[in-house]
Amino acid sequence: MKSPEYVATVTKIYRKYIDLAYSQKDYIIDQNDIDELMQVFNRGGFSSANFESTPNRNYVFKEKPNNIGIYIGNVSKLNKEKGLVRLTLKNNVQIGDKISFEKEEHKYTISELMCNNNNLREANSGDTVVIGRMKGNLHLGDKVYKLTDAVKSKKIDEFIQKENKKIPLSAHIIVKKGVPLSLEVTSCDKENGNYFSMSAKSVIDILPIDAITNPISEDRIKEQLCKTTNSQFEFKYIKIDLDDNTYVPKISYINQLRRECLEKLEEQAIKRFSRDKKNIELSSNNSDISVTGSNNINNENAKICLLLNELNLDYDYSKIDNTDNVYVPLKYFKNKQYEEIIETLARNNNLYIYLPTVLKDNFRNFYFNDIDTIIKKYKIKGLICSNLSCINYFSNLKGKLDLVANYTFNVFNNYTINELAEIGIKRVMLSPELDESNLKNITNNSIIPTEVLVYGKLVLMNIGYCLLGSSNLCYPRCDMKCKENSKFYLKDRLNMNFRLIPDSIQTISTLYNSKINSISYSSIKPGFVRISILDENIDEINKIIKCVKNDKPFTGSNFTKGNFNKTV
Repeated sequence: MKSPEYVATVTKIYRKYIDLAYSQKDYIIDQNDIDELMQVFNRGGFSSANFESTPNRNYVFKEKPNNIGIYIGNVSKLNKEKGLVRLTLKNNVQIGDKISFEKEEHKYTISELMCNNNNLREANSGDTVVIGRMKGNLHLGDKVYKLTDAVKSKKIDEFIQKENKKIPLSAHIIVKKGVPLSLEVTSCDKENGNYFSMSAKSVIDILPIDAITNPISEDRIKEQLCKTTNSQFEFKYIKIDLDDNTYVPKISYINQLRRECLEKLEEQAIKRFSRDKKNIELSSNNSDISVTGSNNINNENAKICLLLNELNLDYDYSKIDNTDNVYVPLKYFKNKQYEEIIETLARNNNLYIYLPTVLKDNFRNFYFNDIDTIIKKYKIKGLICSNLSCINYFSNLKGKLDLVANYTFNVFNNYTINELAEIGIKRVMLSPELDESNLKNITNNSIIPTEVLVYGKLVLMNIGYCLLGSSNLCYPRCDMKCKENSKFYLKDRLNMNFRLIPDSIQTISTLYNSKINSISYSSIKPGFVRISILDENIDEINKIIKCVKNDKPFTGSNFTKGNFNKTV
């Protein structure tokens, strides 16, 4: 989702400092490098984020959601009629730089730069200049930012071209009178065996004829063939069999030959990179797993796993029917108000502790000191682990409890599953961002049971920041809106509401999607299906469970299938 300029700048500069760090030599950070990073993308500079012990109320930049570049000054004089803007520079500028103004979305290229009525190519920090041809939503006092530097942009473009390595091709094109147009292309990249010795041929049933005017030339044919900018190929050698005074009805036929040949080469390359399914032997000292290949865990009757993201003191949870496993967030297990609810859930189901995605010291110390007591009291079946530290912390419980890898492990393939199984995970939840084909393929080849989200709002973001108190830590003067019995939402430009759950213990805000994911799982055949409950009451929960058991997904404006029917 980032521009090539952004990727090139960041990787180039980070590579430089990684190498300097490994060199074990003394070095200092070059301010030019910081300026480059700031210019290519920043939202108001840098923040210490969550690393300080005091509240950080400047964690979020509220003025602009996209890149603001480098601040270069404020508008001190404005002639809107002539489009002239005067400012005293806080940074160098030159013709060709792109700038923006704080209240105007439009980006401007500096094409007219003046000082004391003299035209300039460039101006330095401290100079008072007039920039011409600037019209729009501009005002006195507006901040002005430089988005791109003309010289640095040129260097980055050169860097990108240097790094943009393409597969060299040789071509043989036949353009003869009375003979169908044809092109044969062969790859000649001996350094990369995956692309070497591929070939493709394309023939169009178009017969060149004698030219009355404008016969096609070799240069024109080469020009058309070499238009490979948007592909990973380039023509290194071109052989042209061309009759004298030959006319091709449309130059687009040459483009068609090139396009068809390159598409065939791409197909061949993709097939060469396809992974073969192999039997994977896995043996771990930390678990009782010893499996070769798929263990065919999948069954037609997937077990129902109910995640209760929030508990409601007014609900009678004994009325929930037909669940196998229930997941309850850790924060409820030391709150005496919810003791009776948890005991009810433990009597009727296998009860799992749902561990948070982020674990700060105060939270971990407060809860984990009593974790053994909690496990024994409620006969806990397992733990839903949301990060690797949980697995490490509860290593002594491997074999005693089911350790389940949550969606936050981003399980996108069987290699990840094999690694997780080896460190003691007994079940994995597959990424809810996967499509049907990938979900099916991974489940069919998994060596441990898989779990799939079939109903519920996806978590979009876990934020180390409280949006209600505008800080990353609690502070004495906060009005503690998070303690109110209220529901909070973020509303987007389309008036869609995104549920926001604050957490006063860790100052972590969890943001949920505005729509509910609901998919069919019969084609996937996972061992476990998850229902994630946020605001639904007991009657609604039971209805959802019934529909899920019958594999009947919900439809309508409040529901989405996410990526299920897309290609990932």
